[in-house]
Amino acid sequence: MHIISEPSILYFGTPVVLIGTKNENGTDNLAPMSSIFWLGWRCVIGLAAASKTTQNLMRNRQCVLNLPSVNEVAAVNRLAKTTGSNPVPEGKLLKGYRYEPDKFKIAGLTKTDAETVDAPRAAECPVHMEAVVEAVHGLAEGDADMRGKIVTFELRIQRIHAEESILMDGHANRIDPDKWKPLIMSFQEFYTLGDKVHSSTLGEIPERLYNTLDRERAIKAYEVEETM
Repeated sequence: MHIISEPSILYFGTPVVLIGTKNENGTDNLAPMSSIFWLGWRCVIGLAAASKTTQNLMRNRQCVLNLPSVNEVAAVNRLAKTTGSNPVPEGKLLKGYRYEPDKFKIAGLTKTDAETVDAPRAAECPVHMEAVVEAVHGLAEGDADMRGKIVTFELRIQRIHAEESILMDGHANRIDPDKWKPLIMSFQEFYTLGDKVHSSTLGEIPERLYNTLDRERAIKAYEVEETM
């Protein structure tokens, strides 16, 4: 029997992402989040307006979406309740956050440079997505009490780096869902994907039919770089 339920959060299960951005002084910021979804080679993320990552994205409009697997859960957890903002925003102070200027050191992760954006990659994460901001939207713009507190960013992916161990055998451009074990946040706890429960009708569609102009442009840009 269903009953009326009013949970304070609605995190029914989304992937964890470590967003790499550059601070205004040129240092690196690395922030965990899980408000994200993808469509083609674009994605939408949601962040608190007062966060350091939001400020960095507003300023230089570049980032790296580092996708941790289950193997990086301890590193992600070490970043919990840390912020690159000094002073710490009041809302985060209430939740016990502290200021940390060196996120990579705290997490125990290795910083490496991106190729198409001015933002850091976390070497240990199996997937790095270099992205640029295409659009910025406020959330709850029609609510005077909520307006300005949350920002959504539309990001366009420019380059993807994938660890070979999660690729399909013989396919450099296909992730093997049986090998990829993403870190999932569900109601503030860490989980991952289990075994496949059923074959998918959508899985019968060739993956190439989901190709987008964004992907084609990114490939062409890479090919031009290779010939220079």
